[in-house]
Amino acid sequence: MLSRTSQSLKAARALTSSRAALIVPTAVARSVRPASRLQAGCSPALSIRGFSASAVKKEHESTRPEIDTPPSLYTFTDEEEMLRETVRKFAQEVVGPRVLAMDEAEQMDADIIKGLFDQGLMGIETAAEHEGSEMSFMAAIIAVEELAKVDPSISVMCDVHNTLVNSTLRLYGNDDVKARFLPRLATDTLGSFCLSEPASGSDAFALQTTAKLDASGDYYLLNGSKMWITNSAEAGIFLVFANVDPSKGYKGITCFAVEKEMGVVIAKKEKKVRDFALFVHFWVFKFEPTCLGRFEQLGIKASSTCLLSFDDVKVPKENVVGEIGKGYKIAIDILNEGRIGIAAQMIGLAQGAFDKSVKYAYERKQFGKAVGDFQGMAFQFADVLTEIEAARLLTYNAARLKEQGKPFVREAAMAKYYASNVAQRASGMAIEWAGGVGFTREVGLEKYWRDSKIGAIYEGTSNIQLETIAKLLKKDYV
Repeated sequence: MLSRTSQSLKAARALTSSRAALIVPTAVARSVRPASRLQAGCSPALSIRGFSASAVKKEHESTRPEIDTPPSLYTFTDEEEMLRETVRKFAQEVVGPRVLAMDEAEQMDADIIKGLFDQGLMGIETAAEHEGSEMSFMAAIIAVEELAKVDPSISVMCDVHNTLVNSTLRLYGNDDVKARFLPRLATDTLGSFCLSEPASGSDAFALQTTAKLDASGDYYLLNGSKMWITNSAEAGIFLVFANVDPSKGYKGITCFAVEKEMGVVIAKKEKKVRDFALFVHFWVFKFEPTCLGRFEQLGIKASSTCLLSFDDVKVPKENVVGEIGKGYKIAIDILNEGRIGIAAQMIGLAQGAFDKSVKYAYERKQFGKAVGDFQGMAFQFADVLTEIEAARLLTYNAARLKEQGKPFVREAAMAKYYASNVAQRASGMAIEWAGGVGFTREVGLEKYWRDSKIGAIYEGTSNIQLETIAKLLKKDYV
């Protein structure tokens, strides 16, 4: 039903390369990006290929042609433009008709998950040798944004899989780990990033899950639990952070690639009353959970967020990702990148709500003219669209900085913080602009608002983002 885009992407690369010889010298310098930070200090196995940009389309003649002006944040390669159109079409035609049903069932549609793999969207940055699409980080951000315009639940599934799971293995896994897991993650197996626990949320390094090397020295035994784990109900591969030596504190934290068949216990969905009762019991009486059930969420309902339990789960020592005791560094680095993905999800959500509501406002007539033609409404449209555009530019800027190997942590935090605020405001205003119909489930605007609330919570709360920004800006003045 759905075809992969890999061959089309290769054709676009060939087209881009053939055009390169025709670009004038000043455009050549402009079109070649600096080497990414991945290329700068990593072995050839970890580096990603230089991503050549298309020539900038000149709609107006430059007033200062002697200046090698950098391209705008809206300058994309042919591959990135093609990917945007592909994802937009997939989201509208395949995802769109099933959004309401998935939201009500609180479950992902298996055909959509398969479609994401078939379209090559689950290994966007993964190298071709590992069955991936071998595209840029910006391409992944574009895909997340376009999916979120239709369904933020599908968007976050794609985002976590690409920017957290795949990226961790690409950047920190050895050749054997990458060869065993990346092809599966690019073609048919969903991944999950397991860091949070009942007692460690924002204070992630207070995690209590342990990994003890057994007597043979061949396996680690994992014991503990994880909480709020995205993609967990459908995933087959889990990146689990556990402490191999609690006496060393966070310096004992290590990342392991764990397969579901090894004995990962994933919470089954139970009745919400039982879930809530056990949840309250846990927080009040400090009950250690094993398999409480999947939580009923306010938003992104189709996205599975389950509790996981590990009881002497045997993990081969070959499944260690990165170095022993360096899991804390992996988590920090990957989450900094992941925040750009969440910002992309939020701007896509905001734009999706805006588009749907404003279109309706110009169709509905009151007092003899379209509701959207009243100045009070039009000014609100202009105000919100300006905020969405600002959030998008913050996000694109952080993505390009990351690609160029420049400092981006502060910019990523700014993008996530601001985009999550804009998403809440835009989706809330969209409901009001549509009046009574905006308050109904059938139209779908209320879902955007419900989904927007998570942006200020996961992958670093808004307060954590503000703390990060404040800490980094202080260095400029002290």
